[in-house]
Amino acid sequence: MPTAAAAEGPLEARVQVAKQDPAVETAEEAKEPAEADINELCKDMFNKMATYLTGELTATSEDYKLLENMNKLTSLKYLEMKDIAVNISRNLKDLNQKYAGLQPYLEQINLIEEQVAALEQAAYKLDAYSKKLEAKYKKLEKR
Repeated sequence: MPTAAAAEGPLEARVQVAKQDPAVETAEEAKEPAEADINELCKDMFNKMATYLTGELTATSEDYKLLENMNKLTSLKYLEMKDIAVNISRNLKDLNQKYAGLQPYLEQINLIEEQVAALEQAAYKLDAYSKKLEAKYKKLEKR
């Protein structure tokens, strides 16, 4: 059975149902703002967009300045490290030259050490031989 609201048409039926049901919200027709408002809104939007873009470009510019400063500091640090490496290299060459100058003396020390070890062995053998002779002498003396 058709209702009275259905006979009036779909839009009118919805309005009628909305008036009857308080939970249903009704939509109002969108009205265009006045021409002066649009111009002001456009100006405001462009000003805000310009402010936003200026901020973005400033932030990017600051980032690049920071990177530039970091690169300069890194370059200085590498120069310091280069100087340290050059000094270490120079000192190492000096130490190698000194070691080369001491090498003949070190070889003499090694040779003397070997001779002392040989003398020590000979002294032990001589001591053992003298103890044997002493034992033989005491043995002969007792007879």
